[in-house]
Amino acid sequence: MNELFQLSAPWWVFVLRSTAIYVLVMALVRVSGKRAVGQFTPFDLVLLILIGNAVQNGINGGDNSLTGAAIMAVTLIVLNYVVALLTSRYRRFERMVEGEPVVLARDGKLFPQVLRRELVSNEDFAEALRVNGVEQVEEVGLAMLETNGHITVLAKRKD
Repeated sequence: MNELFQLSAPWWVFVLRSTAIYVLVMALVRVSGKRAVGQFTPFDLVLLILIGNAVQNGINGGDNSLTGAAIMAVTLIVLNYVVALLTSRYRRFERMVEGEPVVLARDGKLFPQVLRRELVSNEDFAEALRVNGVEQVEEVGLAMLETNGHITVLAKRKD
């Protein structure tokens, strides 16, 4: 029964490992692009499961104790809270973590190079137009790829 709670390393090693993996995974998610995060598909679910499995040993270092699991879970929750707190208080940190919205189209002109760079397909863009009640690109006042991966479309004003 005692082995359930016996750590295989000092507690701070679990905190350090959890922090390092958290930063790594957050950086990888950030590099993967807004659209990849905003559109959660079955493939993304598989990727998420595999990433969780891949980093598991990096976090726990082979320790299977309940105490180690509790330390790692608390560390990850605290890190997530700290990141949320910092992004809510510091605009520069928010931009670093979440990025900035990107203009995809303005005044009826589509920017295809931006669509490609941001990994937005023409079909996804067309769907965003339809969802927002815009039939053609020429009717777009502004189309933005938001930091959460969603596309916001504002129609041109009719004077």
